[in-house]
Amino acid sequence: MLWTVLLALLVLLLLQTQLSVCLRELRAGGSSSPVYFPSSSSSSSSYNATQQRLPGAIIIGVRKGGTRALLEMLNLHPDVEVAKAEVHYFNVEEHYRRGLVWYRAQMPFTLPGQLTVEKTPGYFAAPQVPARVWDMNPAVRLLLIVRDPAERLVSDYTQVLHNRLTRHKPYQSLEELLLHKGHIDPGYKALQRSLYHQHLARWLEVFPREQIHVVDGDALIRDPFPELRKAERFLDLPPRINPSNFYYNTTKGFYCLLSAGHDKCLDESKGRPHAPLSTQALKKLCRYFRKPNKLFFEMVGRSFSWC
Repeated sequence: MLWTVLLALLVLLLLQTQLSVCLRELRAGGSSSPVYFPSSSSSSSSYNATQQRLPGAIIIGVRKGGTRALLEMLNLHPDVEVAKAEVHYFNVEEHYRRGLVWYRAQMPFTLPGQLTVEKTPGYFAAPQVPARVWDMNPAVRLLLIVRDPAERLVSDYTQVLHNRLTRHKPYQSLEELLLHKGHIDPGYKALQRSLYHQHLARWLEVFPREQIHVVDGDALIRDPFPELRKAERFLDLPPRINPSNFYYNTTKGFYCLLSAGHDKCLDESKGRPHAPLSTQALKKLCRYFRKPNKLFFEMVGRSFSWC
């Protein structure tokens, strides 16, 4: 009689477990929007996660500043889960009209206490975004990764050039776009994205300075660990990322990640050789950025070794 009762309880437990799994699969599969699950390197799988949550931290920019590297490095932390694709919720009207239910559906499944992070570098320079992020969560933590604005501009152009070449579209040289009658053209969009002080001023009209953490993108490339430790402290995360999580890949020319015995390097678009720019044009560009850079340094209370 006792064995019969125990067998019945065991069968009931197995059925409950299977039902729980099926319900989670049904919930994930029934969404009309794509759902991004945590990667296999994460500390929790999609089956033992609980629910999708709005992000507690957002990497807001800058474009071509190292946002993907920063996101992947933060994802080494067991208490962090990241959105696998750029969501563009706050800066694309079609997405924003779908509301927070849609936005939440783009987030990974997380356990209570885990931090959800998304990154969309287009947020930083979009005027409407700061107020929209505040409306979503006034306590959200913001990470801004910056690099030498001249280098960022050249990298920005290089990506656009690669895309146009891939699609067999015509293109102009960087100097043709950057210079007008021998002078820097302030209307060039890639130049405007590098005027960090202008964009940060809009964010500081909405958010207090202490809610925005500035990451040195150039330092992140040279030696990732110190910058990651600062980010952990800003996000109130226990220190779990270690120097052993990084190794320098001599072939690629930048650091790759190690976690649970698996290594991961960023894709081939990272570290792509920059488009050529003459020494004379680069000097003009550096002179143009002197005053904007100084204003940015004053705003963030620190300086950077930029041209």
